[in-house]
Amino acid sequence: RWQKVLYERQPFPDNYVDQRFLEELRKNVHARQYRYQAVVFQSGAVVQQLCSVCVFVLTWWYMDAGMLSPQGLFGAALVFSLLGYVLFDAVDGGAGRWASGRTRWADLKSTLVFTAFTYGFSPVLKTLTESISTDTIYAMSALMLLGHLIFFDYGANAAIVSSTLSLNMAIFASVCLASRLPRSLHAFVMVTFAMQIFALWPMLQKKLKARTPRCYVGVTVLFALAALAGLATVSSVGAVLFTSLLLSISCLCPYCLIRLQLLKDNIHGPWDEAEIKEDLSRFLM
Repeated sequence: RWQKVLYERQPFPDNYVDQRFLEELRKNVHARQYRYQAVVFQSGAVVQQLCSVCVFVLTWWYMDAGMLSPQGLFGAALVFSLLGYVLFDAVDGGAGRWASGRTRWADLKSTLVFTAFTYGFSPVLKTLTESISTDTIYAMSALMLLGHLIFFDYGANAAIVSSTLSLNMAIFASVCLASRLPRSLHAFVMVTFAMQIFALWPMLQKKLKARTPRCYVGVTVLFALAALAGLATVSSVGAVLFTSLLLSISCLCPYCLIRLQLLKDNIHGPWDEAEIKEDLSRFLM
């Protein structure tokens, strides 16, 4: 009788196996089953970030065209920041702030320091890229915003995820675009707005997603509609294409993922590599 061992000589070829060899065959042991509603909900993070980039570019376009004053943008951003700050603490009743030990006075000091620092260096930001052509600035900004979307932390545990790199690329793009605005005040307001929408807004999104999923869905829909409405005022074709992109990411891609899961066929059995389950830490002493 054939035995699954290598230390005994048997009257069988080296590649011989009997019918018992496939008794341990298992398929899709670690396969994860997805639900369509759950995948659509998780895709909201991608939709939110795409809309954030869209709103940022539209804001810059309005300021560059003279249709939006820096004072108006700074006032609106300040009001929304205060509302978001209050909502951030109200969602969990201040439990997150209590756990981190961060006080409101510390937040105020950080805000004042950042605002003063950015305002003081806004003339430098305005003249930073004077020797670089405008086409190069636009190309670098587009590349940096694309990198921001690629490396952003959407909640996946992957090596490509880097929140620091993603934020730095977005701020770099904002500095490049701000340098093409008419005055130093425009550059200051643009960089400040970029920090709000690329650093503070995602923090509020994650808190809403973890604590109040229904509120998170509502905010995502409203934010997407606002981005589409703003884009429609600039280009109707762009609004249609952007709508198709958002619908594909939030509806079509989850459906394709669910359908492709049915074709998954990972096999497991005695041919897998051996796994040592015993604790061997005592041998490392």
